[in-house]
Amino acid sequence: MKQLSALRRNPRTRTVLSRFAVELRATAVLAWPMALAQLAQVAMMATDLAFVGRLGPRELAAAALATTLYVISFTFGAGLLTPIAPLTAQSLAGKGAADVPRALRMGLWLALLFSLPIMAVCTAGEQVLLALGQEHCAARLSQQYLLGLAWGVTPALWFQAIRHFMGAVGRPQPIFRITLAAIPVNAAIVYLLGFGKLGLPPLDLLGVGIATALVNWGMFVAALWPAIACRPFRDYQVLAHLWHFDWPLLRAIILIGAPISVAVIMQYGVFAAAALLVGRISPSALAAHQITMQIATIAYTVPFGISMAAAVRVSHAVGHNDASGIKRAGLAAILLGVLASALVTVGVIATRFRIAAFFLNKSLNDTDTAIGLTSSLLMVASSFFVADAAQVIAGGGLRGLKDTAKPLLFAIFAYWLIGFPVSFALSWVFGAIGVWIGLSAGAITYAGFLVTRFLLLASRFTV
Repeated sequence: MKQLSALRRNPRTRTVLSRFAVELRATAVLAWPMALAQLAQVAMMATDLAFVGRLGPRELAAAALATTLYVISFTFGAGLLTPIAPLTAQSLAGKGAADVPRALRMGLWLALLFSLPIMAVCTAGEQVLLALGQEHCAARLSQQYLLGLAWGVTPALWFQAIRHFMGAVGRPQPIFRITLAAIPVNAAIVYLLGFGKLGLPPLDLLGVGIATALVNWGMFVAALWPAIACRPFRDYQVLAHLWHFDWPLLRAIILIGAPISVAVIMQYGVFAAAALLVGRISPSALAAHQITMQIATIAYTVPFGISMAAAVRVSHAVGHNDASGIKRAGLAAILLGVLASALVTVGVIATRFRIAAFFLNKSLNDTDTAIGLTSSLLMVASSFFVADAAQVIAGGGLRGLKDTAKPLLFAIFAYWLIGFPVSFALSWVFGAIGVWIGLSAGAITYAGFLVTRFLLLASRFTV
């Protein structure tokens, strides 16, 4: 105790702690609207699943397959856009106001380009799922959902590009407000089109997909307006010289973003493979798995927002040549994210039975089995949540340092050489529970690699 008191009285220690506290607060202020925006976006997906769950377990299982296929393809395009935030933040730190919107402009073109193959995957979803061994009925139902989702891919990627830009400028609030307002709008359109209200024909899963696509277009238009008309964004004239291609910057975005995309694909690919493993067990097991994945996605929102803030804060420190600030920004973000994730995990464990019941219609067959299995999966997945938080935030810090190649190798090793083999082996013994044990093992390994990597690179900057 005396040694601790002496440390606190030490002027140098007080300065370090004070700066860390300032960094922690700055990260939290920047991260909370980003996290809430991500949470609101996930809430729309949860709304879709809640409505689909009322259609029946088979429809929910089909939506699980469709969502898995869609997320994998969409994530690749979204990953390519992540360098927009650190590149914009470094331009701001370097006082180059004219260079600030360049990354966004090139990001918009990239989003348009890569939306085309994603739409192609959606339109061929049934054939892909059949080739992966899924039953014909589930693949056919999944195709309905994917056909509706396909029309919203381009505006969804454009929205992501604007989101990264606004976060880097330090004004993410418009994205949060837009996404929050979209939740009830999405729910209303899903209800109208999916169940056929107000004289409209019931379109089931196709209607749910179309509703999401319409909302994606609305969100993009709503985000574009403040980006070009409101301060501080309008000062940068983000759409000026839009037709001028900055090839060196475009190449830099692709070189930085491609490893990020592939690394995330490695991670989501394991989740997709896990869904396929569970899909061979039973429809009830797949429904339980999808609900657990949805909760994991919700738990991921806060760390994801903090990771975006970490990338911006680290990039600012790099732009200012603040060596000590780089490590401080990363550590503050990791600490904040782990604590937040731990609180969310406790809440999930305490309410796991209610969560399961919320997504499933108790009047349908096999629902009790799905509820019981879902509650068990949520308990097993609790170890996954904190590890997932640590890895995504450490990854954000590494993006701020433009270090993306090594994390790709870490992802391959952690998820495909450890996580998936464990999931595959244990699935034969413990079913869906064994699959989630493997996913947790992969996440813990990946988190250890990324945190260690960031600390090593940050220490080199502080020398």
